[in-house]
Amino acid sequence: MPFPMLISAQELLNTLNTNDHSLKIFDCRFDLNQPHAGEQAFSQGHIPNAHYIHLEKDLAGPKNRLLGRHPLPTPQAWQATCESLFIQNNTRIIVYDDLDNSFSSRLWWMLHATGYDRIQLLDGGLAAWLKMQGPLESGPSPVRRATQREALPGTPFNQLVQITQIKENLQSSKHTILDARAKERYQGDIEPLDPVAGHIPGALNRPYKLNLTPTGHFKTQEVLRDEFLALGISPRELIHQCGSGVTACHNLFAMEYAGLKGSQLYAGSWSEWCQYPDNPVALGPE
Repeated sequence: MPFPMLISAQELLNTLNTNDHSLKIFDCRFDLNQPHAGEQAFSQGHIPNAHYIHLEKDLAGPKNRLLGRHPLPTPQAWQATCESLFIQNNTRIIVYDDLDNSFSSRLWWMLHATGYDRIQLLDGGLAAWLKMQGPLESGPSPVRRATQREALPGTPFNQLVQITQIKENLQSSKHTILDARAKERYQGDIEPLDPVAGHIPGALNRPYKLNLTPTGHFKTQEVLRDEFLALGISPRELIHQCGSGVTACHNLFAMEYAGLKGSQLYAGSWSEWCQYPDNPVALGPE
């Protein structure tokens, strides 16, 4: 039986009460405009036994303008991070944030794409936990174990495409590109984070927030499946992108949850694409 991809706040509380020692909980709160805000909020209060995961320190490699705002770490560096967090193949992992699971879905994808399959998003995020009046702890994350495994080969990320494949697709149109940013950013009406506004020519737009109900929970698998298929897509020919490869993971997660398996991620996304003056830019609705 497939491992459930979502867990409710009540189910998480029940799980905590079992003292399952194989369980790891990761808090992925982050603010793109205040990089320290998530860790500070974690220290003030978090789900018991959770460990803080920093988007730019744990889920991204060194800053490199030409690779986008949040380039993936190397497979070796990601393996070292997983080892420092005591993540093993049989580890049960639950992840959450306080912004629609937009950051925790990046952690979900990075684990999923390197072979881990016992991962769940907290449906409704921290808001659902607080609404249920779930208990909180305060203080910093536990000290991590040092690792000397950096030099060993890491597992490459599956379901990952590079900018060269996006360029080739401009001519072949073999793949559909799905942009997870808000409509205003996709159309180029505004651009608060990157130096150029617009979108990759030919890309469709599905803002990731469309995956959620008004309460911040994921829509049902049936509804998500119908909505994605209504775009006229073939899952295995679909490439997800966004601003920097973060919220695109939300759309990818929603498709996998809906049973639409095999789509891929362009991790560099718009923040990489727009750094190269020769790359074409589209404006307005597609």
